[in-house]
Amino acid sequence: MPELFSAEWAVKFKELWNSSDGIVNQLKKSGFNSVVAFGVDGEEQPRCVLIVSEGQLLSVGMPTNEDIVWDLRAKAEDWKDWMAKPPSLMKLGLAYTSRKLKFKKGDYAAMIKDPGLSGAFVKCFGLMAKATSA
Repeated sequence: MPELFSAEWAVKFKELWNSSDGIVNQLKKSGFNSVVAFGVDGEEQPRCVLIVSEGQLLSVGMPTNEDIVWDLRAKAEDWKDWMAKPPSLMKLGLAYTSRKLKFKKGDYAAMIKDPGLSGAFVKCFGLMAKATSA
C-alpha cells in the first residue's frame, strides 16, 4: 500500500487520474492548466506537485522549481482520515471553513463556484485515496 505523496503513490495517482475520463474531461472543459501542490500544514515545502495541462496530469512528484498556483495543506492526521474515507464537496467545504484544509495559494471561492473545477476537486480526493489503497 503506497504512502500518500510517496514516489510509488505518485505513479499510481497519475495513472488513475489520466485514465479517469470524468476528471480529465471536466478540467479540460474548464480550461484548467495549472501547477497544484499538496502538503502537510506547517512544513516549508509541499510533499507533492502536480502539473496539469488540458486536464491531463503530465507529472506528479517532489517539488523542484515550479511556479505553484494552488498549494493545499492539511495536518497529516486529516490527510489520513480523507484517504480512509474520501470527502464529499460538503465535507471539503467544512474542512476549508474550519481551517483543516488550507489554501496556502489558490482561490477556494473561485474554484467552488465553477462546477467543473469543484467536481474535479472532489474526484481528486477520491483518486488520491484509491492510489493509497492500490
